[in-house]
Amino acid sequence: MTLHISGIFQITSWDETTDIQHPDGAKQTSASITQMYSGDLEGVSQPKYIMCYTTDAQAVFCGYENVEVTINGKSGSFVLQHNGKFEQGVAISSFIIVPNSGQGELANIDGKGSFTSGEKGQANYQMEITSL
Repeated sequence: MTLHISGIFQITSWDETTDIQHPDGAKQTSASITQMYSGDLEGVSQPKYIMCYTTDAQAVFCGYENVEVTINGKSGSFVLQHNGKFEQGVAISSFIIVPNSGQGELANIDGKGSFTSGEKGQANYQMEITSL
């Protein structure tokens, strides 16, 4: 049985550090973020991204996100592995739930999903949970 879930997350803090700066403006950065989930997921998360900007307005990123939420009345945590990009003011990412990363009542969670950023630090997420 596949469970389709969706909702919004709100970025509540963003701490980004430039690790390498190139003369043409390209750079590599790392970011520690805090987010609040609402919708089918209720809780908080802490993504950590490594980003490669080719211009100020274009980047690719990857990273891991520790998610502490309630889904369908079950509470626990799991880790998402991200692969995303930022273009024309919009961030998108595809992600998987890291196998065997579930804790608590979400110990057996498995699935994948994506997000697309909107305005004011919000993004819409969608997930397919194949095991809960």
